[in-house]
Amino acid sequence: MSTEPVRVVHHPDGVVELRLDDPERGNALDLRTAEALRDRTAEVAADPGGAVLVRSSGGAFCVGGDLRAFAGRGPETGAYVHAVASAAHAAVATLYELQVPVVTAVRGAAAGGGIGLALTGDLLLAARSARFRLAYTAIGLTPDCGASWLLPRLAGPRSAADLILTNRVLTGADAERYGLATRVVDDEELDTEAHRTAAELAAGAGDALRAAKALLRGDGAGDLRRHLDREARLIAELADGREAQDRMASFLAARAGAGGRSERTAPREPESVS
Repeated sequence: MSTEPVRVVHHPDGVVELRLDDPERGNALDLRTAEALRDRTAEVAADPGGAVLVRSSGGAFCVGGDLRAFAGRGPETGAYVHAVASAAHAAVATLYELQVPVVTAVRGAAAGGGIGLALTGDLLLAARSARFRLAYTAIGLTPDCGASWLLPRLAGPRSAADLILTNRVLTGADAERYGLATRVVDDEELDTEAHRTAAELAAGAGDALRAAKALLRGDGAGDLRRHLDREARLIAELADGREAQDRMASFLAARAGAGGRSERTAPREPESVS
């Protein structure tokens, strides 16, 4: 069994799958995982097949940044957070810029940076168990992974402000109503339906699909990359501050005393963000 936190699977039907494969940690983003995500996404971009499917192993899509890896670093916190964000941002930009259609499949928690990663898909299928939560401001940080750029364009500026400032939790059905999810499916059908959707796209009129996607994306890729750079700077600056470090420490202490739940994964209320 592979010990890599992110894997690439080439399917014979032309679907190339990018799989977050660290379920015991809720596919949380520490530096190792973020760099693996960056590198595997570059591998996908070099040979994307006819369509790309982004999915996860386990009960959570991605709980965001691993707060246990962030906490306790003192004056090095900002540099570490910037390194994690920069690696994850390279993956987000690469996925967004792919010429072939991208399908993302979300079950369980998608928090913090996991939301930005999910929203890179042209189509997003959400399981009924899906729970979307930004969660950054609760621990004194700002969004990364393109969430503050993608959300206003998909849900509108008012809804984006609501989600980012209040940390409102959305179910899969909520995400569909907000315009974040394409459709909601039963959990047991998610993987099959997501792969079927990607396979149908891979078997479609490739030139037309790529041209249509280019029209939909417009000239936004350069704007996204610039915005990602700004997100990385801001989250790193805040991570160096006392407010964020105190909030992260308090958050982890509260989780540790909450009865033995993992400090990295919580399907209903994720502890990891970024």
